[in-house]
Amino acid sequence: MSKAPKANAVVGQSGGPTGVINASLAGVIEEAKKHPEIENLYGAVHAVSGMVKENFIDLKKLSSETLERMAGSPSSALGSSRDKPDAEYCGRILDVFEKRNIKYFFYIGGNDSANTAHIINTMAAKAGYELRAFHVPKTVDNDLLVTDHCPGFGTAAKFVACALIGDDLDNRALPGIKIDVIMGRHAGFLTAAAALGRQRDDDGPHLIYMPERGVSMEKFLGDVEGVYKKLGRCVVAVSEGMCDVDHVTWTEKVVKQNERDSHGNVQLSGTGALADFLAGQIKEKLKIKRVRADTFGYLQRSFAGLQSPVDAKEARRCGQQAVKYAMSKMSGSVAMKRLANGADYKVALFCTELSSVAERTKSMPDEYINDQGNGITPAFVEYAMPLTGNLPKTEYIGNYPKI
Repeated sequence: MSKAPKANAVVGQSGGPTGVINASLAGVIEEAKKHPEIENLYGAVHAVSGMVKENFIDLKKLSSETLERMAGSPSSALGSSRDKPDAEYCGRILDVFEKRNIKYFFYIGGNDSANTAHIINTMAAKAGYELRAFHVPKTVDNDLLVTDHCPGFGTAAKFVACALIGDDLDNRALPGIKIDVIMGRHAGFLTAAAALGRQRDDDGPHLIYMPERGVSMEKFLGDVEGVYKKLGRCVVAVSEGMCDVDHVTWTEKVVKQNERDSHGNVQLSGTGALADFLAGQIKEKLKIKRVRADTFGYLQRSFAGLQSPVDAKEARRCGQQAVKYAMSKMSGSVAMKRLANGADYKVALFCTELSSVAERTKSMPDEYINDQGNGITPAFVEYAMPLTGNLPKTEYIGNYPKI
C-alpha cells in the first residue's frame, strides 16, 4: 500500500436521515483534523448533488461547540439526496475531485450510498486517479449486509418502542383496535422493535407483521379477532412493506397510482393508505367499532431528544474509523462485529469491501420471527435491546384487584 497522499477530502450524507447520522459526520470531522495528510475537508451540501455543483463548506472551521450540538441533532446536517448516480453522473463527480485535488471520499449512507462510493472508486482506479473511498454505514432499517447492525437503527428502535409503550397504555384506557404502520420496506427490524418496551404479560403490540412473512387478509383478520376476543383490545405493529402471500405489498395492491422514487421504489412511508385499508377491513369484516390507525412515517427517523447513547457512540466511532482506514487502505465500508451481548455488550469495528455492501440488503433472520409469522422471538429482544439504551418504565392500575 502506498503512503497516504497529502490532499483534500470530501464527506457527504445520503439517503434517509437518522437520529445519529450527524454523530458519524462529527466523527469524520474530528478524526480528519488529526491527520496532516488531509489538508481541507469539504462538506458536500445535499450529497452527490452538492458534489457535482461544487456546493461545499469548510468543515474544519466548525467550532467544537457547533460540532457537539450537531452530533446530538437528528437529520442530516449537510442535507441529503435521493439521486441515484449512474456512470455519467459519477464521472462528473470524479472531474470535480480531480479539479479540487480530492483524494479522500467519505460517504455516510445505506447500501445505495455504498454502491455510489464503489462506482466512483472503480472509475478512479480505471483512470489511474488515486482515490480512497470509504462508506460509513447508516440506516434505520438495519438492512445492510456484513455489519451486525447499522448506526441509526438503535435510535429509531428506541422511538418505536417508546411510541408503542404509550400507544398500548392509550389502548388500555380506551380499548379497541389500534394499528401502527412502521418503516421497513424489505426488512422488519424496526417494526419488530415495537415489542422491546413490553412490561406486562398482556402488553401490546399483540401482533407484529414484517415484510419477511407474507400474510393473507384472512389470516390477518383471524389473528386480530383472536386477540380481541381474549383481551377486549388489540395493538398491531405493521411494517410498511407488509405483503400478501404472493409477496406483493398490500400498499401496492390498494393504491392504484403508486408514486416511485429515483430508485424505482413504490412510496410507502409518505402515505397512510395501508393503515386506512387495514382499519377499513377490520371494521367491515369483524364489525369492531373502535378501530384507529396511525402511520409513523418520517417521525421515527429524525425525532429530537431521543438518541440512544449506544447508537450515537457507535455512529461516531464509525465516522472516526473510516478516516483511520483511509490512511492505510484504498477503499472499504466500516462494519461492526458483536463481541458480547447483554450487560457486557461490546462491538469491534472492521473494514469490509464496498462491493459486499453495495445495493443488496439483508432481511430479519428466521430465528427472530415466531412460527405464526405475527410476532418476534426472545432472540430478537436479546439482539436489539443493547442498541436502544434504557426504555421508560410505566404503571397501569386498571387491572388491579377490585374491591
